[in-house]
Amino acid sequence: MSTGALTADRRSRPGRRALVATDLRTLRGPVTGVVDLPHRLVWAPSPAGRFDLDDPYDRKRMYEIVLREAIQSGELRTWLNGGLLADLWPELYLPRGVRQAWEAVHPGLAA
Repeated sequence: MSTGALTADRRSRPGRRALVATDLRTLRGPVTGVVDLPHRLVWAPSPAGRFDLDDPYDRKRMYEIVLREAIQSGELRTWLNGGLLADLWPELYLPRGVRQAWEAVHPGLAA
């Protein structure tokens, strides 16, 4: 069973399809503390990839980056938490294609 799906008609940016987890329960990433995203997700020198999940701004920013840049299901599972994603969803600034792709698979996010 796949824990992620590439959505062909919804793009995170030109040339990159949005990656969507098929089940939010598989997203078991951290919810507190400081995390360092890999350079593949944050294309800037350290400490640009360091996020304090206890800080509301950092938490939202990290989720926006992972949702936009992830190309492997493991990246979603490692860095995102399904419950926290659902809580943050209305506040996230995302490309339209990413938002549409996730809401198509998880209609409860749009509610």
